[in-house]
Amino acid sequence: MNPSALNAFRLDGHTALVTGASSGLGQHFAHLLASVGARVVLAARRTDKLADTVAQIEAAGGQARAVALDVTSSASVSACFDALADWGVPDIVINNAGVTVTRGVLQQTEDDWDSVINTNLKGCWLVATEAARRLVAAGQGGSIVNVASILGERVAGGVAPYAISKAGVLQATKAMALELARHRIRVNALLPGYVVTDLNRDFLLSDAGQRLRERIPSRRFGEMTDLDGPLLLLASDAGAAMSGATLAVDGAHLVSSL
Repeated sequence: MNPSALNAFRLDGHTALVTGASSGLGQHFAHLLASVGARVVLAARRTDKLADTVAQIEAAGGQARAVALDVTSSASVSACFDALADWGVPDIVINNAGVTVTRGVLQQTEDDWDSVINTNLKGCWLVATEAARRLVAAGQGGSIVNVASILGERVAGGVAPYAISKAGVLQATKAMALELARHRIRVNALLPGYVVTDLNRDFLLSDAGQRLRERIPSRRFGEMTDLDGPLLLLASDAGAAMSGATLAVDGAHLVSSL
C-alpha cells in the first residue's frame, strides 16, 4: 500500500469528541483516536468516570480532556461545545452514547421508550446538528460517525425501542449526509454486530449467548478491536469520499438467511 494511503488514517491536528465515553465502546474509541494523533474530548454525564481514561491517554503521550454531557438535553449539548472553546470545534464527532431496556413489547413502559429514544436517537441528532452548526460557522469541514447497530436493519426480541431508535439513527445519518455535504461535513454510520464488552460479556458467554453465536455465519462474536479499522476509515481522510454510508461490522450476521 502506498505510504500516503496509510497516512490518511492519521488524525494529527484533529479534535475528536466521543460521547458515551465512560465505558465500553466509547472508552475504547477514545483510546484509539488518541493513538493516531487526535486530541480527544471524552464526554459523559459524570466526568469523574472519565478521569482514569484521560490520565491513561495522557500517560501514553496523547491529549485528552473530560467534559460533562447529557445528550438528551440541548442545553447540556451547547454547554459541552462552549466548554471546548480553547480547543475549537471538534471536527470529528463519534456519536456513541446509547442505552437499552430489555423486556418484551407488552412490558415496555412509556418511561422505557422515552429513555431509549431520547438517548439513542434524539441525543444523536442534538450532538450532530450542534456540531454541524458550529463547524459551518467556523468554515470547517468534519466527520460525524453515528454508532448505530445491526438492529437498525434487523430486529430481535425484547429490545424493540432500541431497534427502532437505531433504525432512526440510520435514516438520520442519510438525511444529514445529504444536507451537510455542501459544507464538507461527512456523516456516516457504523453498525456493530454483537461485540463483547464488560456490559454484555456474562450474557454472551452464557448458554443463551452461545446459541446466539451459532446463528452468526462467522460463528464468533466481535471484539472491540474489530471496529478499529472501520471507525478510522469513517473518521479520517481515508474515507474522504464516504458520506451517507452505513457500514456493518458483524461477521456476516446481517446477510444470514432467515
